[in-house]
Amino acid sequence: MRCSACPEPAIVDLPYRGGHLCSGHLRASVWERYRREMHRQLPGFGAGTVAVALSGGKDSSVALALAQRYFGRRPTVRLLAISVDEGIDGYRAATLEAARRLCRSLGVEQVVVRAERELGTTTDALARELAGTPPCSFCGVWRRQLLNRAARDAGADALVLGFNLDDLAQTVLMNLVHGDLDRLVRMAPHRRRQPGLVPRVAPLAQVPEREVFLYALAEGLPFDHGECPHAARAQRNRFRAIVWELEEAQPGTRQALLRTHERLVERWLATDGPGTPGRCRGCGEPASDELCRACEFRRRASPVGPEVAA
Repeated sequence: MRCSACPEPAIVDLPYRGGHLCSGHLRASVWERYRREMHRQLPGFGAGTVAVALSGGKDSSVALALAQRYFGRRPTVRLLAISVDEGIDGYRAATLEAARRLCRSLGVEQVVVRAERELGTTTDALARELAGTPPCSFCGVWRRQLLNRAARDAGADALVLGFNLDDLAQTVLMNLVHGDLDRLVRMAPHRRRQPGLVPRVAPLAQVPEREVFLYALAEGLPFDHGECPHAARAQRNRFRAIVWELEEAQPGTRQALLRTHERLVERWLATDGPGTPGRCRGCGEPASDELCRACEFRRRASPVGPEVAA
């Protein structure tokens, strides 16, 4: 199969666009979609600090490499990579090493935040204590909180996430199925800044996971492709399979789910808008309830519960 844009052999088909791309045109296409989303999600940004959540996997590695390309010629912009060590044996060490090598090759400053130090526990430890709870439920909450805290402490004006089109489509469907409108409209990318929360942007929002993977390979980026040992219990797996089945039957389903999310957010902002989050009495971080979800999980694992923040 030939590339739709040149005589070179194609390496990927794009059913949702009705074409095929070679390695060179795939790289150009990914970059163009990333660039457009940066312009749309972070308009007019010319000076300040941009943090990138870097796990060491393919998505965050591509997000960082393209951020370095996007901001690299702007001396007024500081680029910072933030990696979180949740404490997952046999998995996280390899991804952190890949993240370290990527940062070194790009000349990007890296900060590593460790859950054991910041939260007093790890994902593996709590997984043993809460054996009936899927670890992804609390691990994701902790990771988001630690990323936000580290980005805020660094004075970041925005936090870039490596969410690709598949990730976001799955999240939209999950929240729709659960009837969780509040969480749906709080999804990245964020349209407005809220107290205590660094706005999150997702410039890979229009790039499918397979194309992100092929881009990382084509660019020779160091990344770890291992799977977290807790991933098999994630509820997201069910929605990943559903989205893939829908996409196979009707190409463009993922983009349609994203458009649904954007229209809901636009209507929400035009009416109620985001409420101002309160302050968690356990850790002091932004929260919609008396305790944030991170502290709720910590309380379930400890009979004493989180201490009240000063």
